[in-house]
Amino acid sequence: MAIDRRSEITSNLEAVRDQISKAALTAGRSLDEITLIAVTKTFPASDVEILRDLGITHFGENRDSDAAPKAAAVVGTWHFQGQIQSNKLKSITSWANVIHSLDEIRHFEVIEKNALHPLDIFCQVSLDDSVGRGGVSEQKLYELAQAIEKSATHRLQGLMAVAPLGVDPTVAFSKLSAIHKAFMADFPKADKLSAGMSGDFKEAIAYGATHIRIGSQILGSR
Repeated sequence: MAIDRRSEITSNLEAVRDQISKAALTAGRSLDEITLIAVTKTFPASDVEILRDLGITHFGENRDSDAAPKAAAVVGTWHFQGQIQSNKLKSITSWANVIHSLDEIRHFEVIEKNALHPLDIFCQVSLDDSVGRGGVSEQKLYELAQAIEKSATHRLQGLMAVAPLGVDPTVAFSKLSAIHKAFMADFPKADKLSAGMSGDFKEAIAYGATHIRIGSQILGSR
């Protein structure tokens, strides 16, 4: 007999919450420091409603066209974490509360022009030289952050990164932690760190992640 969807999500979420709790304890951190974002991309609004009923209030999406109707249907804090396209930004800013993947000043200029409400923004930093996963270089990071910090409307939260493919996440997040610590010397209020997904969130927590983005471990494979 097939397990019903609510029971499946409930069981998966309980397991993930337990893993987060254990990882935080191992790292000597408080659970209050860690925000769980349930990544609902490609899944229906009915799954989001189940998550909301189970106490999840933060939802992550990668594509504007998929996210907009779900954000309209389910009240919560909505996070955009996909690669940004200029022509989608006006729509993204209409439903998103948080943007994790800003890596170009020209995109921030579009946000400044079109956003109808204040946004919390993370700068996505690249941890390697590949171009496929997005992220600003360390050299251009500070220029981007300064542009956001000057905004009278939007708030610089901190940094986001994705561990490069084929790289030990411990190595990747150790590097990210060092970049973030140096960054905070110039941007002390930008103390948030968005890092860690289903396969590596425990390592991310060990290196200071405050926002973890988990999809498949909660909702299953797509």
